[in-house]
Amino acid sequence: MRFREKAMARAPYSELPQADDGAARVRFRDDGHESDAADVEDNLFDGAASPGRALEGADGDTPYYAAALGRRRRICKKRGFWVTVVFLVVVSVVGVCWLYLDGISWMQRSRKRNVIIMISDGFGPASETMARNYVQQTRGLPIGYMSPLDEILVGASRTRSNSSLITDSAAGATAFSCGVKTYNGAIGVSSDGAPCGTVLEAAKLQRSMATGLVVTSRITHATPASFSAHATGRDMEDLIAEYQIGNYSLGPVVDLMLGGGRCHFVPRATEGSCRADDRDLLAEAQAAGFRTLGSREEFDALDARAAGTLPLLGTFAGSHMDYEIDRDAAQQPSLAEMTDKALGILDTATRGASAGFLLVVEGSRIDMAAHTNDPATHVRDIIAYWDAVAAARRFVDAHPDTVLISVSDHETGGFSAAKQLGPAYPEYKWRPEALEAATHSIEYISSQLLPGPADSGARYALVRDTVFPKWLGIADATHDEILAVAREADATQLRQLLSTAISDRAQVGWATHGHSAVDVNLYAYGRGADQLRGNHENTDIGAFVVRALGLDLTAITTAIKGDRVHQPTVAAHDAGLGRHDLDAPEHLAGRT
Repeated sequence: MRFREKAMARAPYSELPQADDGAARVRFRDDGHESDAADVEDNLFDGAASPGRALEGADGDTPYYAAALGRRRRICKKRGFWVTVVFLVVVSVVGVCWLYLDGISWMQRSRKRNVIIMISDGFGPASETMARNYVQQTRGLPIGYMSPLDEILVGASRTRSNSSLITDSAAGATAFSCGVKTYNGAIGVSSDGAPCGTVLEAAKLQRSMATGLVVTSRITHATPASFSAHATGRDMEDLIAEYQIGNYSLGPVVDLMLGGGRCHFVPRATEGSCRADDRDLLAEAQAAGFRTLGSREEFDALDARAAGTLPLLGTFAGSHMDYEIDRDAAQQPSLAEMTDKALGILDTATRGASAGFLLVVEGSRIDMAAHTNDPATHVRDIIAYWDAVAAARRFVDAHPDTVLISVSDHETGGFSAAKQLGPAYPEYKWRPEALEAATHSIEYISSQLLPGPADSGARYALVRDTVFPKWLGIADATHDEILAVAREADATQLRQLLSTAISDRAQVGWATHGHSAVDVNLYAYGRGADQLRGNHENTDIGAFVVRALGLDLTAITTAIKGDRVHQPTVAAHDAGLGRHDLDAPEHLAGRT
């Protein structure tokens, strides 16, 4: 058979028949379709006794085979390339899915991590501006000065709760601790009142991490309670204290607690007790292995580098600790000192272990000063919080596997660094120096005036000679201002008079004695901090901690579903409205 050029051009590739005569030759298909190049090579070698014989039989048609084999090789190369590409794509997709769905969680569970959650209660963006302006002006710092928070600003947090556009501290903290929106007043419970697992509980039970709470409020107050207890109302602080020492199904999950609030841990017969029953929770905590502290001396004697310090319960005030402006350093440690000590203790406790720690720190009384509309006290507690942030940042620098988050649960007071004092167009100014000379909080001053001297002349003299010039730092008080303060017998009205006097002189404004709905600043520093850039719901903070540590809050929620969330005794009726924040028990003189 002779090769015909024209016929070849039209003909499909051939198949080699299974011939017995050894003259293996190519036969062209007559179906009008080109066969795959594989047909040529397969038939050449499958139908012959050997490749050599096949090629011998094909000598007369060498151009056919050469073309077929060349195309076969080119197609194989193309096939191999695309098979490789598809294989790599599939492997990459599977790998990425594993990494995000399980791999990250596995790596998180296998790597030692520390998480520091700092909450600046009631601290809004305008308050950060005010505090920065204050230290720049009063300490002669340059315009470009950056606070410890300014340097780590990453975004903002939205604050609404499930029941209102304006949240309270309980719902705000539960968003951080459980990662869920709930109603105002809820302590570690979802919107249906059922307990929800917290990041602190999960860190302890699922990761074997050390855990801690450091606050300047009562340790049983809304924010620390929302990480360590479950109650349908924030005023159930007797029940919250029981949770905190481990009186529930999970047992003790908080290793370290430093703050105020001793009154909810001692029986009602004890002087200064807040409890409505006879339980002595300090004694119960000691029986459970807690070391308890109650004084500055005991705090100072505590060696953060010593082993066996945990569990630890330190309460340095009957109710809330003093505002920074009122604090006697010989009697109470500062927030920064407690934070630094807690970090040292937790670091020692986890040294050499496979798991790190989770520490919650709250600048609690920033909020309470704003409730009182007390700018001098507000700014001092903000600066004290900055000092605690600086201490935490130093720890992060020395421990790179640590992430620090700082966020507020809400803004308080509707604060503005400006105030129009009359109908005339206002000056573009506010005066930080007007706050510098104040030496006491409005809370402290009201406790000294109510009931205060019974004699009206003596009261007037106290206000004229001490309250305004020495405690508020106001040297130009008018007779009308002095007389109004001296005559006022109602605690709320008295605080308002004092607030107006100092706020007007500083030219700062307040919209409310409650909270506001504004977004609050979000700060982060350390490993993974970039993941928090942007504007987030407050529940995203809890979700970030869950991802960072590989936690399963659903499992904790299931485990505690039967735990009690109601206090059997009558709770303080006004705590949920914030009156307890304004009138701590040690300052209740004159309250009706």
